[in-house]
Amino acid sequence: MYVFLNSPGYSYDVHSLVKAFFPHEDVKIVPDMPDGGQYVSVYVSSGDIGKDERASGVIRVTARLQNEPVAEEEKYEDLSRSDVKNVLKRTLYNVLVTVTHHTLPWGTMTGIRPTKVPMKLIKEGATDEQIKEYMKSVYLCSDEKTALAIDIAHREANIINGMPEGGFGLYIGIPFCPTTCMYCSFSSYPIALWQGRTDEYLTALKREIDMYIDQYRGRYVDAIYIGGGTPTTLSPEELSDLIGYVRNGFDISHLREFTVEAGRPDSITEEKLAVLKENNVSRISINPQTMNEKTLKLIGRHHTVEDVYTAYDKARAAGFTNINMDLIIGLPGEDESDVANTFDKVRRLSPDSLTIHSLAIKRAANMGRFLNEHPEITSMNTPGMMRAADECAKGLGMEPYYLYRQKNMTGNLENVGYARAGCLGVYNVIIMEEVTDIAAAGAGVIAKRVFAGDRIERMANVKDVKLYIERIDEMIERKKTWE
Repeated sequence: MYVFLNSPGYSYDVHSLVKAFFPHEDVKIVPDMPDGGQYVSVYVSSGDIGKDERASGVIRVTARLQNEPVAEEEKYEDLSRSDVKNVLKRTLYNVLVTVTHHTLPWGTMTGIRPTKVPMKLIKEGATDEQIKEYMKSVYLCSDEKTALAIDIAHREANIINGMPEGGFGLYIGIPFCPTTCMYCSFSSYPIALWQGRTDEYLTALKREIDMYIDQYRGRYVDAIYIGGGTPTTLSPEELSDLIGYVRNGFDISHLREFTVEAGRPDSITEEKLAVLKENNVSRISINPQTMNEKTLKLIGRHHTVEDVYTAYDKARAAGFTNINMDLIIGLPGEDESDVANTFDKVRRLSPDSLTIHSLAIKRAANMGRFLNEHPEITSMNTPGMMRAADECAKGLGMEPYYLYRQKNMTGNLENVGYARAGCLGVYNVIIMEEVTDIAAAGAGVIAKRVFAGDRIERMANVKDVKLYIERIDEMIERKKTWE
């Protein structure tokens, strides 16, 4: 599908919105109106106005898909670029709804952090009713998603407002897994390929950690998150050494949470759980993603549902009282009955928090290619499936406390974290709301600095483990001069 756009400054927003309506089409922004075929034409009369300029003009959108073209025009006067963008997206949205007879649950919102809008308005003193009206009128959000965003924004605000100044988040990436899942786009390498050589990675990792210890001297860590990959692919001795290194190096006097992703059940042992407990890790994740055997095999997970039960029981026996479980809706071949089966089994385990992911098909993952090669296997997520997740979580005494969205998500839906009181993932909130620095160490991680005036900058490490080891000095030097 072709999209003609005369103002390239709006390309990302236009492409994202058209793609949301046509997730299976190859959407291309082009500089000239195509002849015939399917197209969307977006015309902005003011051109690409500057960030701080104001403009008046007209936005004209025409879409043709098989039948006669559908057109809509919107005039605007004395608007900022941000306001022009919202008018453009609403005009485009209305045309696409007319053409497709389909609406999007989040309306024109294409960013990854929907709660940023209500969070900002809460700080400005707006009532929930005012926020609701704003999200509906500006972004055309559904009542259901508006209520969810406002609910979560209040919980996030409570967490953030309770944080004293001077803290930061610490993320440590362990890029090894038992196997690589079909949907995964993270830095992840089969542990078998690095057997006997993980010490090379950990040595480089400690050097980056040392840099952060020096850089953040005088500040304390709010939350620590060791993720991956699967950190528990490391040996008990390696885990103990790494966690001890972190605890001894940073000021953890105000630490609110220490999370380690145990993740894959086939990486969890009683010895490793004992190490985590002895080192005062307060929160772990055991992530089955699905409780259906056929799907586990299809996506490349070499463990069973019974292995999930066993790992969970071992974690409870080790004394963990804050266990999260990640689940993915939209995995290939799963329908509503499969999703219902997963939630039935999760209810019996009764974890302390749930993170519900809508499958996002990433370019770096194998999932997209697999689905293209197997058109008989579908990937779907529906509002009904997300409501089933909500009902399961709330039936276990949990409430939603953070959410984010990604490009190419099934059903154009969202990822939502649910938790019982006292089990909210602090790190998840601070990284989503970008209220403080994230000191991130490891292959493929992205560090974040939050400066005065709401300026936020990011710096990424190389993803390849071998390159990370070879280029660790270069990455450390770049971060030393980061201002």
